Amino acid sequence: MDREVTYDTAHEAEVTLGQDRDEAPDHVRGGDGLGCHAGAGQMAAAARSAGKSELLDQYAKDYPQGPHDKPQSMCPAFGSLRVGLRMRRVATVLSGSACCVYGLTFVSHFYGARRSVGYVPFNSETLVTGKLFEDIRDSVHELADPDRYDAVVVTNLCVPTASGVPLRLLPKEINGVRIIGIDVPGFGVPTHAEAKDVLAGAMLGYARAEAEAGPVQAPVGGKSDRPTVTLLGEMFPADPVVIGRLLDPLGLAVGPTVPCREWRELYAALDCGAVAAVHPFYTAAMREFEAAGRPIVGSAPVGHDGTAAWLADVGDAFGLAAEKVAAAQNGFLPAITAALAAAPVKGTITLSGYEGSELLVARLLVESGADVPYVGTACHRTQQSRADREWLEAKGVKVKYRASLEDDCAAMEAVKPDLAIGTTPVVQKAKELGIPGLYFTNLISARPLMGPAGAGSLAQVVNAAIANKGRMDHMRAFFDGVGHGDTAGVWEGDPNLRPDFRALHQKKLDRQARAAKAAEMI
Repeated sequence: MDREVTYDTAHEAEVTLGQDRDEAPDHVRGGDGLGCHAGAGQMAAAARSAGKSELLDQYAKDYPQGPHDKPQSMCPAFGSLRVGLRMRRVATVLSGSACCVYGLTFVSHFYGARRSVGYVPFNSETLVTGKLFEDIRDSVHELADPDRYDAVVVTNLCVPTASGVPLRLLPKEINGVRIIGIDVPGFGVPTHAEAKDVLAGAMLGYARAEAEAGPVQAPVGGKSDRPTVTLLGEMFPADPVVIGRLLDPLGLAVGPTVPCREWRELYAALDCGAVAAVHPFYTAAMREFEAAGRPIVGSAPVGHDGTAAWLADVGDAFGLAAEKVAAAQNGFLPAITAALAAAPVKGTITLSGYEGSELLVARLLVESGADVPYVGTACHRTQQSRADREWLEAKGVKVKYRASLEDDCAAMEAVKPDLAIGTTPVVQKAKELGIPGLYFTNLISARPLMGPAGAGSLAQVVNAAIANKGRMDHMRAFFDGVGHGDTAGVWEGDPNLRPDFRALHQKKLDRQARAAKAAEMI
């Protein structure tokens, strides 16, 4: 699709924006499910024997795993679920164990979802006989109302994937409603951030095929009269606006952000001059853009050096004159330098997370004056993150891809920073040690990072947290000796210690370990 997208303006469909609390039919709600009793290795082997080898091989290529064979963040399927729930006129259906579906729906509503999540229940009989697939097919037929939906997304969780439930056999379209079937097993997709890419890539592939076949819906605001840059990765709402201002002197405009909020935005995203991989782990999405002939630009306009390099890379992608790029750089870089100088960060900080923007935040902290000896990201290493990694390593920062919780905690305990930024268990561990901590997802990534607006955005919250060191020391001294080991819980007297029970239990664990080791050797 190395051409422009053709939009259908003669038959523009009237659309109703997403329904709040849209109720799924009874057929796709409720029911009992199965538990995920097998280990990741057994489930992966079962999935391969059930015909999912090609899928798992592609996931292994797109999302290469690290030393750990299972996610350490929340269930990966939350990422793809979140993408679907944030889109207008898109229905979401889950197929998986009831406990998994309950947890995913709970978390999705905790994060502000305002619509129902469809659920196709199953039991051993329907799973083994293939009746589950028939139930899923009946469900999407019942949901496929073109007056309400542009698309229905069906997601297989671990058990249906391991059992080979073939979502690829679902109709591609029913009554004009697109049907998207994806598998997001915890044993194939390492993080929820990368699960966002699974659905984004599937949707882009579908939209690309539609655009290649003929005219498609135009964007709500019409086609831009300037070449556009599509942004890849969820980000703070102000960041696309700031990026648009950075692009304006180059004669360019900011395009949609993928994952999109509406189906027709996918066409506009494909109809761009280049793609900015702000979050560099969207492997499947980038494959679709490359198939459409769109160049990919890595990194992002963060800080002075990042903005200068990013503007130059965008200029190269569009073949712009060096003088034009230099003029844009000269127009913004002094303001970024001034913002960084006005909001310095002093202190040693370790940083980790699973959102995919960890390296960008680290760059901004370093340019703000912080000493950042360690950055860990749960996401995998890609070519699009190379510039950020090389810049950080040149500043003496240790960058760890596919970082585990153990990696992050070990770095924090070794460095003993003034502030630990990380996931919930990292922050919890830091506070137990009397080290101030900030949760990356809610307190750091939920802030503008790009251009002049991002230059001073982190200083206030970071400096305030570092200044809390005295309070942390006071609380640690007050609770010293409480809440650990035998002192956990509430006691009126001395804890009732039973070393004989502990020894007996340890023998059981040792026997289980020896049996597992022997099984591996068979």
